[in-house]
Amino acid sequence: MRLSLLGLLATAGVAGAAPPDAAKLEFFEKKVRPVLVGHCNQCHSADTKPAGNLRVDDHHGLLTGGNGGPAVVPGQPEKSLLLKRVAHDAKKQMPAEGEKLSPAQIADLTQWVKDGAVWPAVRVPATLGKGRPGYDKLRAEHWAFKPVANAPVPAVTDAAWPRDDIDRFVLAALDAKGLKPVGDADPVTLVRRVTFDLTGLPPTPAEVDAFVRDPSLPALVDRLLAAPAFGERWGRHWLDAARYGESTGPSRNIPYPHAWRYRDYVIDAVNADVPFDRFVREQLAGDLLAAATDAERDRLRTATGFLALGVKDVNQRFKVRFEMDNVDEQIDAVTRSTIGLTVSCARCHDHKFDPIPTTDYYALAGIFTSTDATAGVRNKMGGGGLDYYAPDGLVRLSGEGPAAPPAVLAKAKAELDTHKKAWDAIRGTPEGLKKAADGQPTQRPFRLKFEKAQADYQALTDPAARGYAVHGAREGKVADTEVRLRGEAEKRGPVVPRGFLTAFPVPGAAAVTATESGRRELADWLVSPNNPLTARVAVNRVWLHLFGRGLVNTPDNFGVMGDTPSHPELLDHLAGRFVRDGWSLKRLVRTLVLTRAYGLSSEATPAHRTADPGNVLLWRHTPRRLEAEELRDAVLASAGTLDRSRPEGSPARALKMIEMRDNGPEAKGVHEAADRSRVRSVYLPLLRGVTPKALEVFDPADQTLVTVKRDTTTVPGQALFLLNSPFVRRNALALADRLLAATTDDAERVTTAYRLTLGRSPSQAEVERALGFVGEYESAYRAEPRPLPAVPRPAAPRPKGPTPEVIDPDQIDQTGEAVTEDVVRPRDSRTAAWLALTQALYGSAEFRYVK
Repeated sequence: MRLSLLGLLATAGVAGAAPPDAAKLEFFEKKVRPVLVGHCNQCHSADTKPAGNLRVDDHHGLLTGGNGGPAVVPGQPEKSLLLKRVAHDAKKQMPAEGEKLSPAQIADLTQWVKDGAVWPAVRVPATLGKGRPGYDKLRAEHWAFKPVANAPVPAVTDAAWPRDDIDRFVLAALDAKGLKPVGDADPVTLVRRVTFDLTGLPPTPAEVDAFVRDPSLPALVDRLLAAPAFGERWGRHWLDAARYGESTGPSRNIPYPHAWRYRDYVIDAVNADVPFDRFVREQLAGDLLAAATDAERDRLRTATGFLALGVKDVNQRFKVRFEMDNVDEQIDAVTRSTIGLTVSCARCHDHKFDPIPTTDYYALAGIFTSTDATAGVRNKMGGGGLDYYAPDGLVRLSGEGPAAPPAVLAKAKAELDTHKKAWDAIRGTPEGLKKAADGQPTQRPFRLKFEKAQADYQALTDPAARGYAVHGAREGKVADTEVRLRGEAEKRGPVVPRGFLTAFPVPGAAAVTATESGRRELADWLVSPNNPLTARVAVNRVWLHLFGRGLVNTPDNFGVMGDTPSHPELLDHLAGRFVRDGWSLKRLVRTLVLTRAYGLSSEATPAHRTADPGNVLLWRHTPRRLEAEELRDAVLASAGTLDRSRPEGSPARALKMIEMRDNGPEAKGVHEAADRSRVRSVYLPLLRGVTPKALEVFDPADQTLVTVKRDTTTVPGQALFLLNSPFVRRNALALADRLLAATTDDAERVTTAYRLTLGRSPSQAEVERALGFVGEYESAYRAEPRPLPAVPRPAAPRPKGPTPEVIDPDQIDQTGEAVTEDVVRPRDSRTAAWLALTQALYGSAEFRYVK
C-alpha cells in the first residue's frame, strides 16, 4: 500500500499536492523570488546564520517561520508575519538594512500569499519507493530475514560429552570436520573466567579456594548472577550499544548532567532481570506505558533516555537539519542495537545492499519526528536566550521539590519582565542595530541583561536544577513526514505513512495508530516473537561476550554485507529458547556458562590450529583481553582500594548545560576527579571526547556510535601506561604495602601477590625468581636511591596492623608515598622493590588476559 501511494504522490509534486498553477508559478518567479533574493536572503538563507531562525529561501522555512512564528500563512495575508514586517511594523520593519520595499513589491508579496504562496515543486525521482533490482530476491532468500527455525538437535559421536543441547550442536559441527574438543579447564582457570565474565571483577583468593574445594559451577554462577556486580558488568554491554555518553559531543560539547539516571536505570534493569522484550519497550516508549506508582512512572520516563542521549550537533545553524540529524541518529541507534541493520544508509537513497528503500527509512523517521527527544539542548539558532540549553526539552519527573521563597521568586520574575521588555523594545530596530563605541550593536547589552535575568529565573524555577527532570523522550506533534530528497532536510518529497521495514514480514504486528507517534507499535514490532532478527541479534551478542566471538561475527550487522552464522541451527535454537524462556538475560547467561563448551580449556594443539585457526568451531575456549573497565577495576580490586558502592549520580551532574570550550576546565576538573576515583569504572564520568586516562588506551567503547564488539588492539601506549601511569604506580604501591603489612614471610608475600593479581599461586620457580628480583632491586635502589620530589607531602607514621580491605588514597600517601602531580615514589628501598614486583605483575600479559 505504501509503495502504491508513493507512486501516486510522485506524479503529484510535493507532499501529495497538485502541481501549482502555471500562471501563479510564473508570477512567483517574476515578481516574488527577485524580492526575496534581493532583499531578504542576505539575512535569512542557507548562506547565512538565519536571523531570527527564519529561512526565506526554503518554502517550508517560510511556512514554519522563525522565532516569531509562521512567516507566511497561505491564503491569509493578514496572518502572515512576513507582510507585517515589511509593511506595518515600524520597530521591526524589514529589511533591517538597505532599501525598504516599495509599495508595488509589498503588493506583489501580498498577492502571492493571497493566491496560496505557491512554490516550485521539488522534482521527485520516478524510482522513489520502488527499491532496487534484487530487493525481492533478498527479502525471500537472505538468511536473517527468514523466520527462526526449530532445528532438530543433532546426534553426536560422544553422547557422554554434552551437558546441554547447545553442546550437541557444537560437538556435531566438530564431528563434521573430524575434530575433537580439548579438555576441560582446571577449577582455578574456570573460576577466574566465569567471575570476570559475569561481574567484570577478579575472584578473591578466598573465592578461588572455595571453588577448588567444592567445584560446583551452578552454585558459583547463581551467586554471581545475584551479585550487584552482574548488572554493572552486563549493563555496561548495553550502554556500549546505547552509545551512552554524558555530553552532546562534536563541535560544541554540552554536558548531559542527568544522564547518570539512565545509566543507573540500565544497571538496575539488568540486575532485576527485566525481560529483554520489556527492556526494549521501556526504552523506546516508557512514557507511553502504564505505571502503578510515581516511582515506576519516573523509572519508565528515565528509560527513554536511550533515545535522547545521542550525539547532537548543537552548532548546526538550521533547525530543520538539526532535527533530522537527531532523527537519523535515533534510527541508527534503535535499529543497530536491536535488529543489527544499517538502516541509516537509506537516508539519502535506497540501501545499496539490504532491501531497505528510502521510503522505509522515512516511515521510521515519521515516528521520531513525532517524538520530542531533545535532551534539553537546542541548536544555536534555535532561539531563546539561554544559549544551547532548552529546559523545556527535559522530561519532568514526579514531584516539585523545594521551591524558592516567594519574595525571591517574585523579585527574579520582575527583573526578568523588566529586561525582557527592554530587549523586545530595542531588538532589531535601527537604534538597536546601530554600532556602539565598542563596535558592538547598541542592543547587545540589553540582550545580555535579559539572558542573565532569564538564567537567574530558570535557576529558581527549572525542575532539572532541583532534580525533578531527566533527559528523555515524550510525544511531540504527531504527523507523518516527507521523504527528504538526497537526504537534504529542506528538499521535501512526498509524505510517507509511519511504519516499519518491509525487508521481512512480522506477522501479527499492529500498525501505527493515528493519535500517537508510533513508538509503542515500533517497540512491539521489534520484540515480537515473529520478528526474525531481534532474538537472534540478542543471543548472538550474549554468546560474543561469553565466548569471545559471535556465532555471527558481525554482531551489529545481520544484513547482506554481514557475516553468515558459523552454527546457524544453534543460533536459531538459542533464539527460540530465549523467547520461550521469557527473554531472560540471566537465564540465558546461566545456560551458556554451564555448558561443556564454555568450560573448555584454552589450550591449543598444532593440529587444531591448522584445521581451525580462528576457533570458529569452538574446539577450545578462546582467551580474551580484559576490557578497559575490567582492567582498571582489577587493579583497584587487587590493591585493596576498590570502592564497590554505587556513587550518588555522576561528577558530570555538577556541570551546567553550557558549552565546554575545547573540552576545557569544566571537563578537566571532572576527569581529574575520575582519575582519583576508586569506584567501579562503569560509574566514571563519560563526557564525549574526554575519556578517563585509566581507560583511554585499552579500547573503550566509542561513545558516538553504537558499539557492540569493541576493538582489541595491542599498541605501545598500553605498555607505557602500565609502566608510567600514576594510577598504576599508586595502586602498585598500595598492593606492596598490603603485602608488607600482611606477613613477614617474603615467599608468602610473593604467593599472595600472584593470587591477588593473576588469580593463581606461583610455581616454586616463579617464587624463587620473584625473590631474586626483589633482593636485587632493593640492593640496587639502596646503592643509588632515586631523589624525592623537591616538595614532598609530609609523611605520617605508617599505621600498625593489617592493611584494611579498602585503602583510602590519602592514607596511601601518608604511609610513605611522596607525590607530585605525576610522580609516585616509595619511601624506602624495601617498599621500592615490592612496588617494582607488583607493577611488573600488572604489566604482564597474564594479568591482562582471561584464559
